[in-house]
Amino acid sequence: MKTPTALPRGNQVRVVNCNRLKGQFRVPGDKSISHRSAMMSAIGNGESRLLNYSSAADCQNTIQCLVSLGARFAVGADAITVDGVGLDGLRESAQPLDAGNSGSTMRMLSGILAGQPFATTIDGDESLRRRPMKRIIEPLVKMGAGICARDDSFAPLSISGGGLKGIEYTPPVASAQVKSAVLLAGLFAVGKTTVIEKTPTRNHTEIMLLECGIPLDVVTSEQMTRISFSGPGTIRPLGDYTVAGDISSAAFFLVAGLVVPDSRLRLEHIGVNPSRRALIEVLRSMGGQIEIEDERLAHGEEVADLTTDSSELAGDIKLRGPIIANLIDEIPILAVAATQLHGTFEVREARELRVKESDRIRSIVDNLRAMGVEIEEFEDGFRLEGPQRLKGASLDSFGDHRIAMAFTVAGLIASGETIVQGAAAAAVSLPEFFELLRVSGASIEEI
Repeated sequence: MKTPTALPRGNQVRVVNCNRLKGQFRVPGDKSISHRSAMMSAIGNGESRLLNYSSAADCQNTIQCLVSLGARFAVGADAITVDGVGLDGLRESAQPLDAGNSGSTMRMLSGILAGQPFATTIDGDESLRRRPMKRIIEPLVKMGAGICARDDSFAPLSISGGGLKGIEYTPPVASAQVKSAVLLAGLFAVGKTTVIEKTPTRNHTEIMLLECGIPLDVVTSEQMTRISFSGPGTIRPLGDYTVAGDISSAAFFLVAGLVVPDSRLRLEHIGVNPSRRALIEVLRSMGGQIEIEDERLAHGEEVADLTTDSSELAGDIKLRGPIIANLIDEIPILAVAATQLHGTFEVREARELRVKESDRIRSIVDNLRAMGVEIEEFEDGFRLEGPQRLKGASLDSFGDHRIAMAFTVAGLIASGETIVQGAAAAAVSLPEFFELLRVSGASIEEI
């Protein structure tokens, strides 16, 4: 596990216009995969070594929750060694589990907790307490777990597990976290567990279950994807497992490399799972020069090296429908790229953005307007015409890591000086963010 870069001293950063970015580096491990690798190795039978595990605070919260449940993690300079306790080896925590700001931790770990023969309370910070959990509560209760929540939908969650039975479930909202919670609970359930997706979502859980020896049956058609297996299962250890670089973190550097003049950035060993390539496809459709090189498989996940060059962006881009589920985390940085687009950029059917770490639609709109951008806000998205010149301003992260990083990139192409308030939020997913930009040539000062 890497030691996170120190947070900004005053929780603010000053960014000035940048005329060039150059660099070659590897970003920390994919958050989604890191969460899953910690959970699967903890309940596996035997030892696993996790390399390039994410330094994000969210992923550290997952480990701390698992340690509180009796899982054995040893942190070394280059890897995390996990002595898996098996499906029956977790123990009741003496204290409520703290997921911090991590919805992934709370939603997916709840699937494992639903299978335990003891009671657990899992809570989080103020932001996480506002995010809806009914979407996982309903299927887990159908499987036999007892779950109490504030207003029947919000953390803290009190979970009384054990005695689960397999079910067939079609999530009403496209969500990889909901799917994963049900599949993880299915490891402890008697009989067949089936999840039917009408809109495909990222399939990291399925890939990792196969890596751990679970014989999934995955059937895909134009109408749906059907994922099923029979439990209880036995988890094979992951062994030496290198987590692919996080494409959601890489997104900020890809866009910076496209919009800052005379720039070229190369990002190594990035996860390019087909369910995560929507970002690259959209940026390319805007005219972004992004090369995908040396594509290969690592532990069932597709990885590659990505190179991005300064580009003139053009086109009319409308994002709606199924692509939103696989692009939801990248919309803040895409909005920044869109300000430089010769054309129209519109996002609709993305109401889910309202219940992220912040109301991301409002956060995007407010910050872009502060930078002089004309943008129209909808209940489920926004629209803007480009290109538009950005002017430096005092901006708010709203406590949201992706807003903090997206608008730091915006500051690189704005006139004058930009101050990002609440910049420390970036550590939730990428503590190294500011330093990686600095070594690539950006002028960023912690104040």
